[in-house]
Amino acid sequence: MKNREKNFASAVVYVHNAAGRVGAFLSSLIGVLEENFDHSEIVCVNDSSEDGSVQAIRAASAKAARTSVSVLNMSYFHGLERAMNAGMDLAIGDFVFEFDSTVMDYGPEEIMKVYRRALEGYDIVSAGPDRKQKVSSSLFYWLFHKFSDSPRPMATESFRVLSRRAINRVASMNKTVPYRKVVYAGCGLKTDMLKYPCQGAGGAGADKRERGYRKGLAADALLLFTNAGYRFSAAMTVLMMAVALFMGVYSLVVYGTGAPVEGWTTTILFLSAGFFGLFAILTIVIKYLQLLIELIHKRKTYSFESIEKLTK
Repeated sequence: MKNREKNFASAVVYVHNAAGRVGAFLSSLIGVLEENFDHSEIVCVNDSSEDGSVQAIRAASAKAARTSVSVLNMSYFHGLERAMNAGMDLAIGDFVFEFDSTVMDYGPEEIMKVYRRALEGYDIVSAGPDRKQKVSSSLFYWLFHKFSDSPRPMATESFRVLSRRAINRVASMNKTVPYRKVVYAGCGLKTDMLKYPCQGAGGAGADKRERGYRKGLAADALLLFTNAGYRFSAAMTVLMMAVALFMGVYSLVVYGTGAPVEGWTTTILFLSAGFFGLFAILTIVIKYLQLLIELIHKRKTYSFESIEKLTK
């Protein structure tokens, strides 16, 4: 008989309109947890799915013999970060797996590889595909690394495992931070990332609503955790000062030489450049104010409708 792990393992799974793949994903996950752990649970965070995702979860949970399976139904669409925060608050395991998607382009054995790596002294271990990143992802991480002081490089991740110590450390930090990967990278604990060989195409990914949310999240992360906005504002300020200085010198030269000019075209060009720079800076300032309002004044970070216990 195989010796199973005594640590309690939790798995938090993000689900949004994933009826076509969540059943197979959970069946595989249940198999891994029950084969390797004496005690385990799965928390499926249903982020306002509009298809048969919950029914597929119920059907897959019937295959669980020892693993507890629950569904956390969010009241409305929250997006990945806040929905996963809700699931993490519900998880009680010594180690907690975070699955940001039910797209499984890796073998089930990769789950235990990440866990065993954590047992070697790492509080946070993530797994990412060993393939070339999308252009948009590469651009985002390049900008993030260039304009931030992140202690470790980040890349596309499919899932990760956190020790209870890491969870407690992150909880003691700002709970309203909207991008968990940055908090994990800067929590001060040992982290690692493993690459896995991709298997197949992985099936359909995020829908239009979720893709839109992720784009907004990327923009928010760049403004919150990098100095890209400040650098742009500073560059625009320097540019406007140079334009103003040039126009001043030009005006003095024209006045000194006594060559009269209409000046209308030059004035309009200067005003156009000035308003462009002013509104660019104001746009960034307004975005910062919006984010500050979200983080400081909206104390309720998430709300859920119900918790359905599917297995004992």
